[in-house]
Amino acid sequence: MFQKLEPLGGDPILALMAAYRADPSADKVDLGVGVYQDEQGTTPVLRAVTAAEQVLLDEQTTKVYVGIAGSEAFNASMQALMFGADHPAATEGRITTVQSTGGSGGLRVAAEFLNSVRPSCRIWVTTPTWPNHRPLLGAAGLDIREIPYYDAKAGAIDVPAMLAGIEAIPDGDVLLLHGCCHNPTGADLTLAQWQAVTELCVKKNLLPFIDTAYQGFAEGLDEDAAGLRVLAANVPELIAVASCSKNFGLYRERTGALSVITASAESAAATRSHLMKIVRAMISMPPDHGAAIVAQSLGDDALRARWRAEVAEMRERMRGQRRDFAAAMAERGFDRFGFMADQYGMFSLLGVEPDVIKTMREQHHVYIVGSGRVNVAGLTSTKLPYVADALAATLSD
Repeated sequence: MFQKLEPLGGDPILALMAAYRADPSADKVDLGVGVYQDEQGTTPVLRAVTAAEQVLLDEQTTKVYVGIAGSEAFNASMQALMFGADHPAATEGRITTVQSTGGSGGLRVAAEFLNSVRPSCRIWVTTPTWPNHRPLLGAAGLDIREIPYYDAKAGAIDVPAMLAGIEAIPDGDVLLLHGCCHNPTGADLTLAQWQAVTELCVKKNLLPFIDTAYQGFAEGLDEDAAGLRVLAANVPELIAVASCSKNFGLYRERTGALSVITASAESAAATRSHLMKIVRAMISMPPDHGAAIVAQSLGDDALRARWRAEVAEMRERMRGQRRDFAAAMAERGFDRFGFMADQYGMFSLLGVEPDVIKTMREQHHVYIVGSGRVNVAGLTSTKLPYVADALAATLSD
């Protein structure tokens, strides 16, 4: 059965990580890996997470299954984090939330749900978008299309083109947007632009699908959910997926949540039954440890305050690295990178040619994804000047 199988191409980001690990250079810098790194270049366990785990260790008495929908305490906490505790859709019982295996698992369950409701439905994503959106959603049978979003030369969103693209989407289709900290560009919509998008979604009867993987990494936990909440207050139906990998540092625990807003509480109950059937068929039950950590962290006032402070620390560090890198490049005669200081989150696109990225890797041991996406969290204070020197030298050649 397997004798005629041919090897498939590997994931380019994973291949880049392997090349970085194999590089013996003491000067090597990894700007490709998609995880938060602190000033020491490590991805630490948050102090709030450690404290929550200690509570679980002391108090947890069983490892029995929690249920197909996962931890209800986690689901309630994540729903409130995304939409706010008093959001009308929540108070009216129109939101159903289930635990997922990371944000990726939530995307896949949502895709299976959409395909069951409307087989091969069209879903429109931004150009560019997170590369894994295509395999995750496409594997469920969705027809993936694109709308304009980012102007690489300007280092900013092409708002008129984006709005025109949304205007051209056929009525009733699905529109996938990043809630904040757009991956890979770092270019986010303003609240006024979210309101314009909301008006088009209402006008065109579009189903908004919001991927919010970095809540808290842009301007603040509530500020980063503002666009999602505006949409949720004005459209009858909406899908949102959240990840706890970044803002809780729970990468390996695979913890996320999928929420669906419907027009009525009755529809929400029916939706929940469909989601649970899909989860049961795919993974049977979601893992509990990460969800238990989040529920404990958000359910305890002291732990919640500690977690919020740590998220703020990470956010402000990345914003500082953005400003410092833009300034460092300007000092070296390249002010074209000023846009990075105005963007948010872990990622930005450098907007350089592929030969620049190749030279950076081969001659300077600086590892960058082929698209030019850099993880600004990898720009520690010691590595930032080296990377700026290397990029300036490469661009000057």
